[in-house]
Formats: sequence, structure tokens, C-alpha cells
Amino acid sequence: MQARPGHILVVDDDELNRSLLTKNLEHAGHRTSAADNGFAALQALESDRPDVVLLDIEMPGIDGIEVLERLKADDDLRHIPVIMISGVDDSDAIVRCLGAGADDFLPKPFDPAILRARIDAGMNRSRLRNLEQERVQEVFTRFLPEQIAAEMLAATDGVPTIRAVRLWATVMFVDLRGFTRFADDAPVEQVTQVLARYLGTMGDCVLDHGGTLVKNLGDGLMAAFGAPVESVDHADRAVATAVEMTTTRLDDFNGWLRATGISEDGFAMGVGLSSGRVMSGTLGSERRFDYDVIGDTVNTAARIEQLTKQTGNTVLLADQTKTNMTASTDALRFVDEFEIRGKQSRIKLWTSDGGDA
Repeated sequence: MQARPGHILVVDDDELNRSLLTKNLEHAGHRTSAADNGFAALQALESDRPDVVLLDIEMPGIDGIEVLERLKADDDLRHIPVIMISGVDDSDAIVRCLGAGADDFLPKPFDPAILRARIDAGMNRSRLRNLEQERVQEVFTRFLPEQIAAEMLAATDGVPTIRAVRLWATVMFVDLRGFTRFADDAPVEQVTQVLARYLGTMGDCVLDHGGTLVKNLGDGLMAAFGAPVESVDHADRAVATAVEMTTTRLDDFNGWLRATGISEDGFAMGVGLSSGRVMSGTLGSERRFDYDVIGDTVNTAARIEQLTKQTGNTVLLADQTKTNMTASTDALRFVDEFEIRGKQSRIKLWTSDGGDA
């Protein structure tokens, strides 16, 4: 099956060969660019990235093999399919090219039918790679801010995985108060509509502040700040997110409930924050994987969120989170010391309720 047209870079020091190749490729519907030496080829790769490269082996100065080696050593270029072309019957050079990462070989003088077949195969490889990149990008952006998703995609060479690391982070647990009672009486379509609106609103808030959506938990969610990419302001981002969630975003959500006639009373929220060392990474197989953050910090954040029901606060944060903040903490109020299951000593808890932390 013929591949769709694309952009082909033709690199050959022989003007006649360049002309024959570009004319044949353009006749097949491809867009072409050309370079007559290795230096020009490297510049062309940077300025106007092609889908496939046709690269002559024998050239003065930087030959095709060195251009190939440089291309394959560049993380941004290494996935471009390269077809080596040569009029010299040199099996050693061909083997060296294939060992350096060349995808195919085209002998001179070239046969137009073989040229089209080689180019179609290269274009198909390029498009499959692009589709895979788009799929992985889509997976990552479900729980990571777009900027961090792009960074992780580059760091993992396009593989949908985040290697396990230990780092300092702030973990957030969020719960919607009164939803269970509402869900018992409301039509199922309305329940799913409300839940989707709520999780979308609060999930966007996490992403807007540079946090990571770890998982949805029924009528709540778990998020992390400073993971999988460590940041010094993870506690500040988490507290700012909690404040915005429980004020502006919750007001908008409850306003939507009233405007649609679903609920006049609206809902309340509980948010728990804890900071410390966590393990961050993807778990699972190639067919199915999940990103997760685990450790004592996670357990503590979940138990602090549960304590909001006892204290009546909307937001509770551990003393360690306050300590890790780089911005002013004047807006935070001390609540009390509490026993947390799994902790050997009582921990101090603070709240942002009524403040602008």
C-alpha cells in the first residue's frame, strides 16, 4: 500500500542524481528539499525536519556515514528513517550504515519502482512513529500538565513510562462532601453528569497549578505536586491549589448546580495535604499501566483529609507542608496537634480556611 506524501530530504553531492531523485519524488506527490554536502544536510535537518532522508554514502568532507552517525546520536532526530544511497558496491560500508541505524539501502543507478517502495516503507515507519508519539502524549496529558508531559515524553524517548524515583513532593487528597447521599436519590445520568463536572473542574485546577493527577477516587481525587518532576515550590503549588479549589472553583461548581436546577444547597469539600519523600513512577505492563505515588506521605495525606470531617475545616495541611513552603505562610492558621494512624507522635495541622495562602 502506497504511503501518503511527505517531506523527503535528498542528500547527494552529484547534481544530476539530486535532480533525478527530487523529480521522481515530486512526481509521486512528495515535497522535497536537497543538500549537496554533509554540513548542508545537518543544517537542513535542524531547520526543516523531513519525514525521510535519502543520504548518499560517498561525499567529500563529511560523508554520509558520519551524517548518519550524528543524526542517530541526536535525540530529536534519531527516529527519522534514513535510506542510504551509493553507486559503490561496498558491502562493508553498507553493513556499517545498517549498524549505525540506517533503515534501508538504495543502489545507484536507482530503479524508480524500488525508489518508491523504499520511500513508502520509510514514510510508513515515520507515520507509525508519529502516531505512537501522539498516543503516548495523549496518555501523559491525562494526568500531567502539558509542559511536564512533553518533558517526560522527551526524557523517556517516547515510551509511555515514567521511571521510578524517590523525591520530595506534596500529596493531596480531595473529597466531595454529601455526594454519596445525593447519589443514592438522584437519577444515574445526573449523578454521572455531576461527578464528571466536579472531577473536571478540580482536575483542571490541579493541572493549572502544575500538579499531577494521580487518580480519581469515586467522588474525590488524589494529586501530587513535585512529582514526577521535582520542584522546590511543590508545597506552595499544593496549598494554592487547595485554596482555589475550595473557593473559586467550588463556588463555580455549586453555581452550576443551582443554575441547572440540580441542587440549591450545593456541596462542601475536604482537602488534606502532606509533604515528604515519596516514590513516583508507572506501574503495570506495556498494554496497561498506571502512574502512582506511594509512601508514608501518601497515607498521611489521606488520613489528614479524613480529619477535616472531625475538625470542620475545609483544608488541613501537615506541619511539614507548611515548613516546605517557600512563600509566606502568614495566611495559615494553626488548628491543633493530632494523632495520625501510623505516626509515632502527634503532628501539627494547619488550615488555609479564610486565608489567601
